[in-house]
Amino acid sequence: MADRALRGMRLGTQSLESIEHAELAARRDVHYDCPNGHILTFPFSVEADVPLSWECHCGALALLRDGDQPEAKEEKAARTHWDMLLERRTIPELEELLEERLEYLRSMRAS
Repeated sequence: MADRALRGMRLGTQSLESIEHAELAARRDVHYDCPNGHILTFPFSVEADVPLSWECHCGALALLRDGDQPEAKEEKAARTHWDMLLERRTIPELEELLEERLEYLRSMRAS
């Protein structure tokens, strides 16, 4: 067993390859400006598609410097329960239902 052991090398933790003759991909620095004054800089490959926005560490949306602005998304107003109720019933109908329920509750209390 000792004859077959590899000495001087930890298997799986070190590579025999070196970066001496490796060609790195061409890169460029891309800058994003946060509305809170932060500047984000990331290296991207020259061939990569650069996103128009990036989430800053503060949570705001940083926009690409010297780039097109992203399309503004149309935001719907949030519908409340009251809005949905008014789509189904009118105010006089709701008042009538309220009176019916109040009468029912009063009759239950009297019993």
